[in-house]
Amino acid sequence: MTDLFIKVKTHQEQQLPFALFCKPDSDRIVGVFQKNDHLYFLENFEEKGFVFAPFDAEEIPFIPLEHADVYVENVNTSDYFFDKKAPEVNSAISNDFFEELVTKAVEAIHENQFSKVVLSRKEEISNPNFDIETTMNKMISIYSGAFKYCFFHPKIGIWLGATPEQFLKTNGNTLKTVALAGTQLATSSKNIVWQEKEKKEQQLVTDFIVDSLEDLTKEVTISSPYSFRAGNLWHIKTDILARLKSKKSLKKIITALHPTSAVCGLPKQAAKEFILENEGYNREYYSGFLGELNIDFVTFRTLQTDLFVNLRCMKIIKNKAQLFVGCGITKDSNPVDEYIETVNKSMTMKKIIQ
Repeated sequence: MTDLFIKVKTHQEQQLPFALFCKPDSDRIVGVFQKNDHLYFLENFEEKGFVFAPFDAEEIPFIPLEHADVYVENVNTSDYFFDKKAPEVNSAISNDFFEELVTKAVEAIHENQFSKVVLSRKEEISNPNFDIETTMNKMISIYSGAFKYCFFHPKIGIWLGATPEQFLKTNGNTLKTVALAGTQLATSSKNIVWQEKEKKEQQLVTDFIVDSLEDLTKEVTISSPYSFRAGNLWHIKTDILARLKSKKSLKKIITALHPTSAVCGLPKQAAKEFILENEGYNREYYSGFLGELNIDFVTFRTLQTDLFVNLRCMKIIKNKAQLFVGCGITKDSNPVDEYIETVNKSMTMKKIIQ
């Protein structure tokens, strides 16, 4: 056990907050260890620390840099040998409610209540031998291109994830974000073909981001859509670059983008209301955002923010894991196909705990 995970074990025993993370394709794992058990909330987004934001709440928790110790270690998973095959799918999982929810959403779209909504479900599975060090090393080994994390706070719980989606990244007055939509299971074929439904969904996400940034940025550059692999799934991805009109506009930008149309829908408010009224459970921190705010924890450079959307994640409760998965619904969505998509996405977390 390395110094980093010895610190994790001590913090767990003392019930003190911490965050572990490894950025996409990074060879460093970072630990941010809070020195007390207070639950801090952002006030003006000028604070420095590790943010862990929920899907729907005005208060955003974070671990302040000024109240934390930071450990950085090189990634070393050479002592771990993990089976990268996907586990068997549990076909006993009830899909009736979710398919009915998708049907209801499609009807609402045809009634012009909104053009897209992202629906999700929660799945609970047994996880009797959970260990943070083993689980983090599994995620790092299997999902090198994702943002891997473990977050703990005694007032929030233990959350883990390997998300493929950048929320936003800033360096001085330069901003980078992505539009990510469309999903298909990865196969041995290198010829990725996207249906019109996925292409339209991707364009909706891109348009939402660009429109949200219009008054707060300048010199916006948009890449052509391209196929992007995350674990056992392919997505359509578009890179978006811009320059901030003001270095103090970060709060307005985050407020404008969150929740993104990739996890909520369009128009945002109508889609969000449908989600809150119909999903039947509390998303909590699933489809929120997390990461470094105004600080790079490796270099300690300020004015650098690196945030990710909290997808492909789970919450640990005693000897069980709650998995959260979702998919974008448009007028052409098929309830059975959408449920299967959530099953495919659930494999990301199942591979690291089974």
